[in-house]
Amino acid sequence: MKNLLKLTLLFTLLFSFKGKAQLDTLNYLKQFEANKANYIGQPFSKLLQDMTQIQPKTAWVYPIKNKRSMIRNTMFNFCEKKYSFGNAVTLLVTWQNDILTSQAKVLGTQNHYFFTNDERIFYGSKIVGDIMVYRY
Repeated sequence: MKNLLKLTLLFTLLFSFKGKAQLDTLNYLKQFEANKANYIGQPFSKLLQDMTQIQPKTAWVYPIKNKRSMIRNTMFNFCEKKYSFGNAVTLLVTWQNDILTSQAKVLGTQNHYFFTNDERIFYGSKIVGDIMVYRY
């Protein structure tokens, strides 16, 4: 009976820490959203440089609905790719100038949407128009 109680306590602690880690990521990124005035009008590389605790793991682009050749937003997720589709902490960057869909799609397809050094270089020079952080 004591062993069962210990196991139950151990599992409860493990699951509570796992949920807390995700919440810390959200709170950490919300600080950048709260201070977005420091990043709007600046290259994305400035935001990446200031993110010392965590870096994006994936980058997802969606063409503008009525202008499919251009992208206005990029979603950066901070979890493994397989978890990017449910309850993921997301940094949505709206670019000051639209990006050609062909450029971003080729890069995404080539690197399987992982945030690699190629994405860091490509997006690093793009100017941030707005920042929003949410759980997707």
